[in-house]
Amino acid sequence: MLTADQLSLARQVDIVFKELAVELGGMTSGTVFIQIRNNTIGKFGIRHNPIAGRNGRLEEEGRGLSSEQIHTFRSMALEALKHKRYWTHGEISYEFALKQSTIMVDAILESNYNMANLMIQRYPRMNAANTYNESDLSS
Repeated sequence: MLTADQLSLARQVDIVFKELAVELGGMTSGTVFIQIRNNTIGKFGIRHNPIAGRNGRLEEEGRGLSSEQIHTFRSMALEALKHKRYWTHGEISYEFALKQSTIMVDAILESNYNMANLMIQRYPRMNAANTYNESDLSS
């Protein structure tokens, strides 16, 4: 059996959209988010406001995305991955809205770095027993 770290990121995104298809079928707007660590998807889901207020009245959304619109959304999400460069940790958000039967998608790619890991990799501590180097104390 394959694990998530053995699948390409594109294949993992494809799996995410298959998992969310039913939920997307009931929405006309929202944000699909995907959290990535070591090029592996961990957490994913949809941020969505199901009740909109207009003119002092609260109304639920009508019909959601069709299967064709979900397929188009998925294709656009996979296309957006081509703009991910050099980073392995972060989040991708796909903001979507249905306007006049057309799906509109904005992709936001967010890279995350960890300063502690960077310092350990590039500047290893020589003397781990002391908190400060002698040069730090002399100034």
